[in-house]
Amino acid sequence: MRARLIPVNPAVGAELHHPHRPHPVIWTAGRAARRQQSGERPATAVWTEQQLAAFLTDLAQDSLYAAWWLAALRGLRRGELAGLRWTDVDLQSSELTVAQQRVHADVQVVVGPWKGSASCRVVALERETVRVLIRHRERQEELSATAGDRRQDSGYVFTTADGAPPRPDHLTGRFRRLVAASGLPPIRLHDLRHGAATLALAAHTYLKVVQAMLGHASIVLTADTYVSALPEVAHEAARETARLVLNAASALGRQLGS
Repeated sequence: MRARLIPVNPAVGAELHHPHRPHPVIWTAGRAARRQQSGERPATAVWTEQQLAAFLTDLAQDSLYAAWWLAALRGLRRGELAGLRWTDVDLQSSELTVAQQRVHADVQVVVGPWKGSASCRVVALERETVRVLIRHRERQEELSATAGDRRQDSGYVFTTADGAPPRPDHLTGRFRRLVAASGLPPIRLHDLRHGAATLALAAHTYLKVVQAMLGHASIVLTADTYVSALPEVAHEAARETARLVLNAASALGRQLGS
């Protein structure tokens, strides 16, 4: 149309279907019990903090424990975990930089493009996460010293037995098997990212901070897709709301209800 080769844009009348974004569902005891009966599971599910703690506690000796930890508490994507290098990690400053991701391109794994400019970000780390990464690095150095020339020094934080960075689908398959063996309600590896947002909000983190942690360009995506309310948080909100009204009635010298 700009070149005036056609008088009308044929795409003007097209009707686009808005994709449905599944909202994360918390695996409460009731939902887990219903799943045992029906076998159904939500498209996107999130563990409670107790379920996550049980999973991580049982996997303390797993070689990829630090990867599951970063996904669950800092919200890193699968490709970001596979692409994380030690040069991106600053344990002295307690932060890491998500500078690249490794993704599948047909049958190959390549350093791929970002989903958006906000994906390249600095992620703050707290004391326990730093400790987890230090311990992971020590184990990696022990393996390198034992294997000698048989193990390459790729510089990646997470590696296979020969020192090479893992394929993203290897992380997915490994996580799926660990979840199945744990006996916990099923979730996907990407669901840990949803859970990280939910836990951060439960810890009274500002939504804007959660958006930056996840690398979202829009806060609407963070709020609408990645955040669910943990049951205890929702109940606390209900209690605090009622308390406001009850305190106001008390200040007026009146009593609500019977």
